[in-house]
Amino acid sequence: MGKIRELDEWFRLFKEYDDIFHELSRKMGLSDSAFIIFYGICSLGNGCLQKDICDSYYIRKQTVNSSIRSLEQDGYIYLESGNGRDMHLYLTPKGQAFSEKNIRPVIQIEQDAFLEMEPSERSAMVELTVKYVSLIKNKAKKLSFSAED
Repeated sequence: MGKIRELDEWFRLFKEYDDIFHELSRKMGLSDSAFIIFYGICSLGNGCLQKDICDSYYIRKQTVNSSIRSLEQDGYIYLESGNGRDMHLYLTPKGQAFSEKNIRPVIQIEQDAFLEMEPSERSAMVELTVKYVSLIKNKAKKLSFSAED
């Protein structure tokens, strides 16, 4: 099967995008998952559910749990029980100050960059990405793997 240059470039750009946020996380002294938790609380709202962060940002529950414990120990967040096993995440005053200084500016530059694109470009980007992810997901379901050689 031959190489598809556009696909290689798309994947490279996806990894570059991911690396931008990894580098920002590192500069803040955060793990990638801790950054996502802060980002999620800022975007979804103080008191959002741990489950919502997992679902919205496709991050594993175990990863979120360990990052939450660390952020809780560091005094950035606290948890409150909700219905059943639901846990609501809240920023402490320390977490709020950290978010205002570090996380909200990142969210703002991301929004600003998106809004600098024409409305038709934004729509096309979202529509095409949704289509591509859906096609990959459907094709991936059909694969079967074996641990044997």
